[in-house]
Parts: sequence; C-alpha cells; structure tokens
Amino acid sequence: MIPENSTSTEATRPVVGVSLKLYFGLAQTRAWLADVAALNGTLATLPRPVDLFVLPAFPALADARELLAGTGVRYGAQDVHWAETGAWTGEVSAGMLTETGARYVEVGHAERRRHFGETDETVAAKTRAATHAGLIPVICAGERRADTLDGAVEETLTQVRAALCGAAPGSEVVIAYEPVWAIGAREAAPAGHVRAVAAAIRGALRDHDVRGRLIYGGTAGPGTYTELAGAVDGLFLGRLAHDTEGLRKVIEEIAGS
Repeated sequence: MIPENSTSTEATRPVVGVSLKLYFGLAQTRAWLADVAALNGTLATLPRPVDLFVLPAFPALADARELLAGTGVRYGAQDVHWAETGAWTGEVSAGMLTETGARYVEVGHAERRRHFGETDETVAAKTRAATHAGLIPVICAGERRADTLDGAVEETLTQVRAALCGAAPGSEVVIAYEPVWAIGAREAAPAGHVRAVAAAIRGALRDHDVRGRLIYGGTAGPGTYTELAGAVDGLFLGRLAHDTEGLRKVIEEIAGS
C-alpha cells in the first residue's frame, strides 16, 4: 500500500475497495479497522503498490481516521447528499465528509436505487457534489438481469454516462461495475462478460474529462482479478473482506499479477 504522502498518481495504480454496508456494529467495525491497519506491515513488500480504501458506516468515520492514520489505507462513506447545506434531515454533505478526512464516497449502488428510489439524475447530482468537494466518487453501475451482453452494455453505459456528466472536469472517479444479478451470488459474472462490459465502460471514461479507474464487484474474491487482469484496475469487495485474511490474499494477487 502507499504512504499517505506519496506523490504517485492514484489514478494509475490498482485499487481495492471494501464496503461494510450495515453488517457490523460500531465495536466490530473498530476491531475490523484495526485488523486492516495491521495489514500495512505485512503488505509493505508487495511487488507493486495497490491502493486500498474502506467504506464503513457513517458513525465509524472518526474511528477510521484514528485507526488508519499513517497506514496509507484510505477511507470514505457509503453515501452522500447532493446539497451542501439545508433542511435535509438525516443527510450528510460531501463537505462534511471531507472534514472527516474521507477520500472516497460510494454513489449509485443498486441497493440505493432499488430500496430508496435513486435515479440516474440522483447519482449524477451526488457525483457532482462529491467531485466538487474533492472526494473520489465510487460510481456503481450494472445491469439488473442476466440477459444479453448487448443489453448489459446498454444499461450499464446509460448509468455510467449519466453519472460522469455530473463529475467536475479533471476530477478523479472510480467506476465499480457490479452486475446486480451477480451481487451476493455464488460466483462472479463470467470473465468474458465482464471484459466486454468493462471495455465499453473504458470508452465512456475516455469520452469525459476525468481520471478514472474501473473495478469489478459482484461476488469478487481470490482468483477473480487473475481472470480479469488487463480489463479492470481492481476489485470492490463485500463480505469476503470481513475476514482480513481474504482481503490480504486478494491484494497480494493483484500486486503479483
């Protein structure tokens, strides 16, 4: 992993992200963050650097700031509001996240779309707020059903392009390709399918004035990156990373590929 004062360009390095969703309580999150911080020493000799960011629940951001200090592991939030200030009960602004030391923020996850009615317009607005505040949005996109490849490309690109229209010029973004039908499944989406959709997403990134990386999520784990190397820049992990030994294996795989 990279020291926090590194001058390397983040947008050129492999990256692994972890979202804890709502699986852990505060004490368990603190224990997990401490385990992640302990990985720093064992991963200092990686053959190439790999960025790592973690997304705990809002109440644990202060703990992330404390426990990850000096490790080079970045942290962020699982959601953000599009407004800078105002009568938005229960919401958190991008500026406030920046004040916590957050570097990343997740926007547009399929669960937010399905359960909270978020639309492409909502995701674009959140992307705009995040990038203007200096955060790196982790823009989730992916088709809902395992249908044709052409359909997957079309649905995913519609989401990606809409979100990127909200990104500030020259900003850094991460696109997390997560086919919804593969989230929580027994296996990741077929490598050929992911590679084809990833190539289309790369084209969309080139069409916008952003510095972008592309990661795959959707039952990702050890072996997933090896099958996708060259098509994606890293992985977006869920429950596999609850055991930091699994997280370590994935980072070492990416670093050695």
